[in-house]
Amino acid sequence: MKENNIRGGDAPIPCQLEADKNYAWCSCGHSADQPFCNGTHKKEKATNPIIFSVDEAKEAYLCTCKQTNNPPYCDGSHKN
Repeated sequence: MKENNIRGGDAPIPCQLEADKNYAWCSCGHSADQPFCNGTHKKEKATNPIIFSVDEAKEAYLCTCKQTNNPPYCDGSHKN
C-alpha cells in the first residue's frame, strides 16, 4: 500500500452484506464512511477501493485498520 494510507479505525465493523451486490471497501483509510469507500482516495492520491461481492447474504467483519492480509475482511491485524 502507498505511504499516504492511514488507519480508518481500530476495530472491524460488522456489516450485513447482500448477495450479488457490489461493495467498495476503502483500502486507504481516508473515507469517512468506513469501512466503505466515499471517493476521498482521489483527493488524497491514495489507493483505490477493493470492489467485492458475496454469493450469499451474510454478516461479515470488515477491516478498518487496513493492515489485514485478507481484505476486506478482518484477520485480527489491528491487535498487533
